[in-house]
Amino acid sequence: MTSVNTLGALTHRNILKSLRNPDIVVFATAAPVAFALLFAFVFGSAMEMSGSAYREYLLVGILAQTMLMTSTNTGIGLAMDNKQGMMDRFRSLPVRPVAVVTARANSDLVMNLIVIVLLTLVGLAMGWRIRSGPLEAAAGFGLLLLFAYALSWVSAWIGLKVRSPEVLSNVSMLILLPLAFISTAFVPTEGMPTPMRIAAEWNPVSAVVTGVRELFGNVPDAAPISDILPLQYPVIAGIVWSLLLILIFVPLATRSYVNSHTR
Repeated sequence: MTSVNTLGALTHRNILKSLRNPDIVVFATAAPVAFALLFAFVFGSAMEMSGSAYREYLLVGILAQTMLMTSTNTGIGLAMDNKQGMMDRFRSLPVRPVAVVTARANSDLVMNLIVIVLLTLVGLAMGWRIRSGPLEAAAGFGLLLLFAYALSWVSAWIGLKVRSPEVLSNVSMLILLPLAFISTAFVPTEGMPTPMRIAAEWNPVSAVVTGVRELFGNVPDAAPISDILPLQYPVIAGIVWSLLLILIFVPLATRSYVNSHTR
């Protein structure tokens, strides 16, 4: 088999495995929907923005938070395959190491697309609207998926380093929750304490969320102009952050796959 055929076969295998476990999609969607309803109709009443404006502001943050959370599926899937001996079977075949990890990241990208479609429908039912044109909207979804793909490679590297999927699940929450909440995903940074505000402004999640809001036309009318470079050019910053993570973690994850059998 050629490298392309091998990658396609492994990706197809992972997609079928995920589709045979619909709980993955259900739970990946249920929690963000609960967050969206809670923030929009409970905490949203305390926001200075009107209800509909905050719902438009909020939903992009929910989409980004969901990409953070679903990225752990890549690492958990690889850790599970390693634990169950599938990695040893792959190593016995003429398969390039990078193909095994790439197939896992690619299949999770497809699952992320499904989750985004479901959350978009929920957002539309809540009153969220895309205020820009179709090209800008497609670019916004593309930026979300690019960021999710980059996060999958980070998760893949961690998943091949840990000894069990349970460890990865616990560690991921300690990392991902601060990334999601210390950002512009749910609230503007102006009211945050100075150290937290600086961290939020330079958080990659903030760049991606702000960039997607611009592409969707969901920027609040009273939003102040930031003097922080990533938030002045958030679309470019979001792309740069994503590509940087891919460039760093593709070789790291591939090397970890090669070395994981020695543990």
